[in-house]
Amino acid sequence: MSEKQQLVILGATGSIGLNTLDVVARNTQQFSVFALAAGKNAKKMAELCIAHQPRYGVMATQSAAKQLSLYLSNTPCKTQIMHGEQAMSELCGHPEVDAVMSAIVGAAGLLPTLSAVEAGKKVLLANKESLVMSGQLFIDKVKQHKATLLPIDSEHNAIFQCLPYSLQNAQGDQHLQSHGVSKILLTGSGGPFLTRDINTLKDVTIAEAVAHPNWSMGQKISVDSATMMNKGLEFIEAKWLFNCDPSDIDVVIHPQSIIHSMVQYHDGSILAQMGNPDMRTPIAHALAYPERINAGVKPLNFSDISDFSFTKPDFSRYPNLQLAIDACSAGQGATTTVNAANEIAVSAFLNGEIGFTDIYTINAQTLEAATYTNVQSLDEILECDRLARLSASQFITKVTH
Repeated sequence: MSEKQQLVILGATGSIGLNTLDVVARNTQQFSVFALAAGKNAKKMAELCIAHQPRYGVMATQSAAKQLSLYLSNTPCKTQIMHGEQAMSELCGHPEVDAVMSAIVGAAGLLPTLSAVEAGKKVLLANKESLVMSGQLFIDKVKQHKATLLPIDSEHNAIFQCLPYSLQNAQGDQHLQSHGVSKILLTGSGGPFLTRDINTLKDVTIAEAVAHPNWSMGQKISVDSATMMNKGLEFIEAKWLFNCDPSDIDVVIHPQSIIHSMVQYHDGSILAQMGNPDMRTPIAHALAYPERINAGVKPLNFSDISDFSFTKPDFSRYPNLQLAIDACSAGQGATTTVNAANEIAVSAFLNGEIGFTDIYTINAQTLEAATYTNVQSLDEILECDRLARLSASQFITKVTH
């Protein structure tokens, strides 16, 4: 391994990608950017290539790659431009790469992330969908190829930090109970509509849905936070990351987002990870684990905290959360279906095609109609995902016509 850790950042122009580059820029003695990968935002990618000088820059499409080449043509930047999922996957498995930040939103991040796992890399997982879609397969590959899997979601990172050292390094084959853990307490803010009149949720605008009270995030995850589908996906992810049953996980509403999650032990102790709501903390933790580095995050000032509250989730307000928890118990086909339907439904909402409460309707209808749910292999998972997207799109057409 080289002296500096060589990083690939998938989803470089998104919120997690930019925060990762911010942490890297504060710790240039330890980290170097080997490759950046992004979707279609060539202008932002050009800025990042000039600033961080990666060896490779990959765009999702050929047209975006051409745009990026044009932006960089009259600069001294020597970044080699590539495009497509195959290029991303190859770079994730490159022998010189030490760690891969998986932060592409949605199912698009699955195959490149699996490539990193299969190459035995340190994988910093911010892409929920990898585990939601392919949990068993993904975890089996982590074990088989001796990859290191470190969670980036603030909640899963918090849980990881609160677990005993023996479980942090267990690679998913140890049971919580045998290490003194009785419960995982997964916290969520409740989003922007925690106290809004439930009868007015059907009138929620796009601007209202993406205005999260505590976190600065992309549009898709902001809507998922408003419906609490985000917490549902995190519930599924936690099951796989920490090798536990759905009954081992409780969701707790904590509007202030100061505690990021907790672990309850047999002796009555509860360990909580706390901090300002800033994604650079979990990113820095995972990048340097088991060391600690500067993340640029201000510590909590407890004298400023006037309100610190907790409550149970109201499933009539957050039916998507219940749907995801039920899917978690039903199996991998159900979780893949719900995730795919939700991506289509949220996209339709953000495009103004359906209302806010229609998101749940589409997700529930797609899951109920699904017949292709006994999935094991990667091909079956991808086919299940494709069929669910098709089905969700058809249900949306019925809503809009």
